Amino acid sequence: MVVIIGAGPIGIATGVELKKKDIPHQIIERGCLVNSIFNYPTNMTFFSTSERLEIGEVPFISHGHKPTRKEALEYYRRVTESYDLNVNLYEEVQEVQGRDGYFTVKTDRESYEASKIVIATGFYGQAKMMDVPGEELDKVRHYYDEPHPYAFQDVLVVGGGNSGVDAALETYRCSANVTMALRKDKLDDSVKYWVKPDIENRIEEGSIDAYFNTEIKQIKEREVVLETPRGEKTISNDFVLAMTGYQPNFDLLDQLGVKYRVEEECIPVFDDDSLETNREGIYVAGVICGGKDTSRLFIENTRVHAKQIADNIERNSFVKAKR
Repeated sequence: MVVIIGAGPIGIATGVELKKKDIPHQIIERGCLVNSIFNYPTNMTFFSTSERLEIGEVPFISHGHKPTRKEALEYYRRVTESYDLNVNLYEEVQEVQGRDGYFTVKTDRESYEASKIVIATGFYGQAKMMDVPGEELDKVRHYYDEPHPYAFQDVLVVGGGNSGVDAALETYRCSANVTMALRKDKLDDSVKYWVKPDIENRIEEGSIDAYFNTEIKQIKEREVVLETPRGEKTISNDFVLAMTGYQPNFDLLDQLGVKYRVEEECIPVFDDDSLETNREGIYVAGVICGGKDTSRLFIENTRVHAKQIADNIERNSFVKAKR
């Protein structure tokens, strides 16, 4: 049996490819199905078109040119049901022991014997922290879902990427007093093209204040201290939406002894064709292959990992013998 850790789109896709080959699988997920997509903002629209998010040859039909979060959640549920995948949700992997062909996967519920392990844990495992005084306050949020809770509040949005721009525009249109703080001198180049003019116009007209080349110096109960190019500035604040990005949880890779190509970036060592790591029988799939750089790999350019891994496992005579 192959144990897949992570029930995101790539974990599901890997289960699909194994199912096609009649290779037993078990998907284990510590959260809900496609947990990373579930944690996207409620009104989020994908940059990719629906056909580029398809897996398992199941058509993804969306109402618009760009699918929404709600449509994606429904789609990946449908794929899971269509292939009758073995998925255990809200079950967390605690330890993996053994070697190629003889792994034991222990969770907070069960213990599984596996011939191969696929790590497809995505990038929503940990928020990138700002490491500033006051970040531990309850008013600091690293995940944003919807704008209503911030109506009529002083909101500071940290970050100039898609998440930051979406949070700023949505809360502004929900009657929040919005300020943005960006470390760079401009918005990220990756900001969705149909959104960028909107945020630029709101900043230019002064509806949303924006401080560029700015660092957060301290977060207080009712204020935030900014370090701007013109010096220190203190602004009134009720909530901080720290849209500073996310990164995979590398604890499992470390525990398993998976080495890194680039240590400081946590890019794992793996074969480009099979996705097998330096640990025989252990594969990586999806955005975790990019380490801390989560802006390079997406569903659309990592869904091929599923077939690569399944093909490699099928060719492995040991797994065939175990089937």
